[in-house]
Amino acid sequence: MAFSVSIEEKGNSKVITLSDDVTGCKAELYSFGALLNKFSTTGSVNVIDGFTSVADAQQNIAKGFKSTKLSPFVCRLTKGEYKFNNSSYKIDKFYMGDSAIHGLLFDQEFAVRNTGADNEKAFSVFHYQYNKKNEGYPFSFAVEIIYTLTANNNLSLTTKITNTGNTDMPLSDGWHPYFTLGSAVDELDVQFNSKRMVEFDDKLVPTGNYLPYDHFNEMKKFGDTFLDNCFELNETGTVACTLKNSSNGLQLNIIPSAAYPYLQIYTPPHRNSIAIENLSSVPDAFNNGIGLIIAKPGKTYSFETTYQLVVN
Repeated sequence: MAFSVSIEEKGNSKVITLSDDVTGCKAELYSFGALLNKFSTTGSVNVIDGFTSVADAQQNIAKGFKSTKLSPFVCRLTKGEYKFNNSSYKIDKFYMGDSAIHGLLFDQEFAVRNTGADNEKAFSVFHYQYNKKNEGYPFSFAVEIIYTLTANNNLSLTTKITNTGNTDMPLSDGWHPYFTLGSAVDELDVQFNSKRMVEFDDKLVPTGNYLPYDHFNEMKKFGDTFLDNCFELNETGTVACTLKNSSNGLQLNIIPSAAYPYLQIYTPPHRNSIAIENLSSVPDAFNNGIGLIIAKPGKTYSFETTYQLVVN
């Protein structure tokens, strides 16, 4: 077969590697957080700023939230509070300043439901059942995450969320990967197709307004640009963002489905990697309603993005 899958037991967790045995392209996945820890081709650098081990991830996941699944809310939730169907709720999980951040699943162990490979693909299916664990989110839902590695160094990440309760629930979804192409972010060429930028207040919470933004509509050197912003994409289903390292010829294309119309971009102070987050809504959507999904009982909602590695 052209593709293969391997699984290693690491304590109470698993490491799954999807491989294209023809090109040498590999994706390393952790069942902890269902996170993507490595993505590379033969002779190229790992483009994911990941962890040294599962133990490292388990200990340090909240220090940067590298590669984490963002769900059932994304980015910031002001004071961790929101109202839904005439009831008030407060999340009590993880806070940065006075905002709850990055959802409820980032440190959960996912079950490996299935893996497989043939001449066209290698895949792994992760599953997690959330049952009202946080009193600030008293709803039930099932999450299925499918990683699929196919030809031409394409890795798709499909998330399926099913409301398993008997009431409506608020929902946003996303990912929080950090990418590195073998040099400092300043040296990368960057392009992303932005219609406009979400205006933030001084606490990085959307005001409800938008600002014009087209600075990186054409490929250009990132330089000393600092971003911690959310952008509305011109279109989905095509390349929404490209990172390119001209010195080693490595290029990463990010291709979201229509379910991810927003792109959050963050440059950490070390500038060795850059967070590019596909989002189904803007931050604080439980309060501002921008992109918020009202998930119906028994209904499944799907979100997909694809990472493509190109070696020039």
